[in-house]
This record gives sequence, structure tokens and C-alpha cells, in this order.
Amino acid sequence: MIEIERKFLVKDDSFKKDAFTKNPIAQGYLSSVPERTVRVRIKGNKGFITIKGISNESGLSRFEWEKEIPVEEAKSLLLLCEQGVIDKTRFEVKVGNHVYEIDEFHGQNEGLIIAEIELGSENETFEKPSWLSDEVTYDKRYYNSYLSNNPYKNW
Repeated sequence: MIEIERKFLVKDDSFKKDAFTKNPIAQGYLSSVPERTVRVRIKGNKGFITIKGISNESGLSRFEWEKEIPVEEAKSLLLLCEQGVIDKTRFEVKVGNHVYEIDEFHGQNEGLIIAEIELGSENETFEKPSWLSDEVTYDKRYYNSYLSNNPYKNW
């Protein structure tokens, strides 16, 4: 239940040709405080509720608990969320032994594309494809919970 991930900006959309999945995502936050974010998400035709704890000192790891819920319940919960529901498309691309999840944001966060990779340990090595740009793992502005309240277009 510990998530270890790194985040990167994406410099172009060349990753799309290698994507093996593409899903629309709507997500909102019942709580966006860093100590405990509570997220509701609709991904494709599935609903999820996720609780995340605060990141550790390195910024790479944090507690994460997720449960699939009926999509109708997720739709109802999205109506209760804080202002700033995020609209994005998620692509999944296999690179070496890992899968990158690339989010292309829409609406208030249009123009932002972020790639995330989940790792088994903080020191795990991984391949960096040519479409990756700067690492933003440590920049809280690129957390979805931040983007929901402070959209990219307002920066």
C-alpha cells in the first residue's frame, strides 16, 4: 500500500503511437489536504475511490489505498467534490520493464502533459524515452490535487 512514483513533463505527443491503452478520466477531491487526499475517479467505465497520505521526505513514496466502486456511485461522489474536477486522457506506454502512465490534461489544465512511472523501490533504475522532459516529482504544483485548485492555465 506504498506508492513509489516519479513524474516527468512530456515534450511532445510521440508517445501516442506506442500507447496500448487510452482512457478518459474525470477526477475530483473530497479532500485535497496533503496529509490525506481523498480522490474520486471515473476511468473509462469504472469508478474508484482513493486515499493517499503525505509524501515521505524524499517525495517519492506515500501511502495509497484504492478501491473500485460502481461508476454510478463515483458520478454521485464527483458532485460532492471540491471545485476543480480534472478532465484528462490517460495513455499507457510500455518502455522496457515498466509502464508509463501519461496524462494529457484538458479544460483548465490544457497544454499540460505529465508522465508517471511506478517503481518497486526508490532506487530502481528505468528507461527514459525520448519524449520525457524535466522531472517534476518534487514539485507539488504538478500534483493533481494542486491542479484541481490551481489550474495550469493560471500559472
